[in-house]
Amino acid sequence: MPNIELIRVSGDYGFEANDEYGHTVKMDSSPESGGQNYGVRPMQMLLMGLGGCSAIDVISILKKQRQEVLDYRMKISGDREAGVEPSLWQNITIEFHLKGNIDEDKAKRAAELSINKYCSVAATLEKAGAAINWQVIIHPADSSL
Repeated sequence: MPNIELIRVSGDYGFEANDEYGHTVKMDSSPESGGQNYGVRPMQMLLMGLGGCSAIDVISILKKQRQEVLDYRMKISGDREAGVEPSLWQNITIEFHLKGNIDEDKAKRAAELSINKYCSVAATLEKAGAAINWQVIIHPADSSL
């Protein structure tokens, strides 16, 4: 079972969360809510977790298919419910940007498997009511991302 320790280190809302492996993440509230911009907002961290979870899945699937992924980038955005507390993620959009000699159909299938089957963060967000939409964009090996 993962063990997380959260410590207040900056102002009222600046925290550091540490896991059992010594990794640290800084979190804070927005300045409009009394924070000092010390770190990532916790709700944004959910989107970061979605990106990391899905990226690991996609790269793993494509490696097994012997696809040459030279570079990888994701752009993730989301809309939250307005005027309610708690304000959950309602719509999330992901762009998977892959660079290399990659079969587009295999890349799309890898993204689909990640979002719909393997990524626990995606499943958690969807069970909370979020709709996750995505697209895959392949960049040639001789281009930049």
